[in-house]
Amino acid sequence: MKALIALEDGTIFEGESFTGGGETAGEIVFNTGMTGYQEILTDPSYKEQIVTMTYPLIGNYGINDEDMESKRIHTNAFLIKEYQAVPSNYRSEGNLADFLNKYNILGIEGIDTRALTRHIRLAGAMKGVVSTEDLDPESLVRKAQNSPGLEGRDLVRKVTCETAYGWDNGPVDGSNFSTASPGDYKVVAFDFGLKYNQLRLLAERKCSVQVVPATTSADDVLAMNPDGIFLSNGPGDPSGVQGVVETIQELLGKKPIFGICLGHQILGLAFGGSTYKLKFGHRGINQPVKDLLTGKIEITSQNHGFCVDQETLNTEDVEVTHINLNDSSLEGMRHKKFPAFSVQHHPEHAPGPHDSIYLFDRFIESMKK
Repeated sequence: MKALIALEDGTIFEGESFTGGGETAGEIVFNTGMTGYQEILTDPSYKEQIVTMTYPLIGNYGINDEDMESKRIHTNAFLIKEYQAVPSNYRSEGNLADFLNKYNILGIEGIDTRALTRHIRLAGAMKGVVSTEDLDPESLVRKAQNSPGLEGRDLVRKVTCETAYGWDNGPVDGSNFSTASPGDYKVVAFDFGLKYNQLRLLAERKCSVQVVPATTSADDVLAMNPDGIFLSNGPGDPSGVQGVVETIQELLGKKPIFGICLGHQILGLAFGGSTYKLKFGHRGINQPVKDLLTGKIEITSQNHGFCVDQETLNTEDVEVTHINLNDSSLEGMRHKKFPAFSVQHHPEHAPGPHDSIYLFDRFIESMKK
């Protein structure tokens, strides 16, 4: 089934649907990972985005329940060069097309993904429409231009949990720590669109984890008397998230805080800084980052289109701890007075290398102190 991909600047790409018909809009971005397509699809940070994979062969190792990073797929569509319909892997429980169809997500193959990626790198991430129903290029370009985009929108409200829950080798219903697996440290995790592996790694470090909605108040968090507070990843523009920055400001200095990705950006806003949109973002599992505290270089997993502007941070209060070696953008920071630190990349390595997993241990050390 023929499909067209129209970008807001008028560029058109052609492909074939391997999941049936449909039409959707979103910001078109690319990911450079050679593996990890299931984790990418189920990462809530991709809400309202259309993901292009630069690696050409996708679907070759199938799908399985263990690699889910949330309850469902969050991307609006999936663009690839060549779909592998018959997976070959002992862990496979199904194929990619069936998985996409389960959640009514368009999968398009046969696209010149190298050309699309190069265009985004040169022109920047932009809005687009994917359709098998409307094959009029001019009509699709207008639809792309009229679609809402990401800037200024609160997408966290679309992915955060509705009620609090505990974690015990999986989500457990309940509004207090009694539902979570027992541990030496009690951690309240703000769900801005979190990935399950973050909770798995906290539980492995003897943390009893209680996940709470993004709208949870500072008073409600402190009433749980946690040892630490975790700020998860999530989608979209951090400046569009309503009310959360003020909540985190109220929690600064009260308990140790560890933030990842959107959680890092929100913490940066709570520190008094500002954020900006990157030209085409960082999405992949091969981003080099330098830890300025140790001098070590890490290869990291990343997925973000916005960044904290380090020039807007008060250097008397905030110290830069990590930088991206590709573009020198801010990758990590810590407060000099309060036990609060964060990183832009994904140390939970789902998918990706394990180089940054030590950051979870730093969080444990901050709670010990």
